[in-house]
Amino acid sequence: MQAVRYARPSSVEEAVDLLEQGGDRARVLAGGTDLIVLARERRIDVDLFVDVKALEPLTAIRYDPADGLAIGAAAPCYRIAADPAVQEHYPCLIDCATLIGGVAIQGRASLGGNLCNASPAGDGIPALIALGTTVEIAGPKGRRTVAAEAFCTGPGRNVLTSGEFVVALRAPPPSDRAGAAFRRFIPRGEMDIAVTNAAVHLRFDGDRVASARVAVGAVAPMPLLVEEAGAALAGTPLSEATIAAAAAAARAAARPIDDMRGTVKQRRHLAGVLVTRCIRIAAERAGVQP
Repeated sequence: MQAVRYARPSSVEEAVDLLEQGGDRARVLAGGTDLIVLARERRIDVDLFVDVKALEPLTAIRYDPADGLAIGAAAPCYRIAADPAVQEHYPCLIDCATLIGGVAIQGRASLGGNLCNASPAGDGIPALIALGTTVEIAGPKGRRTVAAEAFCTGPGRNVLTSGEFVVALRAPPPSDRAGAAFRRFIPRGEMDIAVTNAAVHLRFDGDRVASARVAVGAVAPMPLLVEEAGAALAGTPLSEATIAAAAAAARAAARPIDDMRGTVKQRRHLAGVLVTRCIRIAAERAGVQP
């Protein structure tokens, strides 16, 4: 492990100042489940850890029927999964929060950290995209928000600039007759990286799909919002034909690679399979039988 400095700011503004002063060798320490490993293996150079776990905006989980859900970027997965409002209104987040690592990892890992790590296979990211989540960022120039689907820019890369860090993730309020789901495929039962993952959010108006958001991961340099898949579902009643069209759009959008965990052909096929499963589960959660 390289020698580093450690700071525990008492405000978001102080954290921004520390990160700005530390430059590219300063890192936010929230859960640390990825960061500590990367630093220990010398895959990144870190001079300063800025520990934000004591900052209330970074750890709070708040729900309001009018404003929706706000999850602090450092709120650990086990707290997200145990939150009554998340359980009732955002089960899609339970789907992914309970699959990020094992039980010990979920005690520290956060959805904010999972997003910032920007892995193409990050299990939290497709769910955030499908739900229409916005990312609240603090930095030297103040606050800004970015759509979850625009946050990751490549493997391990995101839109954050010097001095910036993620404060909270904000999901819109749930609609009547809406549902969302996340699923993944892995070779083992747990503690593995997804070969492919997917998430879907559906909102219904009567028997018609009023809107649909479809996201896939581990099939491109970053998780994708597949607008063509959503368009295949929106505007008509859910049917086997529209589900098949959405799955085909997900396969077409996939730009996977061959590696030790899966092949291009397998990943593209799985994108369609998982989107189909997520559509059916999302519809059931909305009270609609496809």
